Amino acid sequence: MPYIIETFDKPDHQAVRQAHRPAHLDFLSAHRHLLLACGAKLDDEGKDLGGGLYVVDLDTRQAAQDFIEADPFFQAGLFANVCITRWRKAYLAGECCL
Repeated sequence: MPYIIETFDKPDHQAVRQAHRPAHLDFLSAHRHLLLACGAKLDDEGKDLGGGLYVVDLDTRQAAQDFIEADPFFQAGLFANVCITRWRKAYLAGECCL
């Protein structure tokens, strides 16, 4: 069962985000087989809002927790809050999954 992981950066931590972005992107590439979708949250003008959304194909909440805790952003102390929610695929890439 997939999980949604939503992250919220600590205020005034854009420098931390930028410093650890290359390692974060390497982490995502190494785990791309688990990613159904992921990316940064942006405002309407495309400015970084300080957080991200991951939809990961993992079997348990603990596996989702372990995944986000292994992310260099998490390890750098970037996040003020992380929300993990179990998710049911109804449609994915235009295909019905029910």
